[in-house]
Amino acid sequence: MKNHSAENMWGDFLKAHLEFAFEHTPKVYHFYDNEKDANNSVALVLAGAKKATSHSLLGLQLRNQPLPKRGDFTVFTDWEGNAKCIVRTTSVRMMPYFSISEDHAKMEGEGNGSLAHWKQTQWEFYQRQLGEHDRKPNESMIVVCEYFEKVF
Repeated sequence: MKNHSAENMWGDFLKAHLEFAFEHTPKVYHFYDNEKDANNSVALVLAGAKKATSHSLLGLQLRNQPLPKRGDFTVFTDWEGNAKCIVRTTSVRMMPYFSISEDHAKMEGEGNGSLAHWKQTQWEFYQRQLGEHDRKPNESMIVVCEYFEKVF
């Protein structure tokens, strides 16, 4: 962990929850690739409205990032890298983009919570993210749906 703010938050969490003292160091990241969406999304987690996120499997592979797994801890930050909360992954499901449900869109808690909003914003994000590697999203690409609970 190279983020001082996240290190402090993780230390405070461990002081309050010694049972997790031997857990792996948590991932640290912000949502999205722009300040507005990153800060809005972490605010939704803090408010309890956002309980899921979606990764492009290809995007994770291209960035050499591991798949999330149940029990993982993550420190979410704002765009500037200030730690805002710690979440723990409760489940992970992989499915094609075309099969994402309205229920999943609601768990993500963004916009009006509709599937149409989710599809539009995620498609635009995947286009930018995969475009950095000269790749394009498609309807059958695998999406890694990560569900979590805020623990600190």
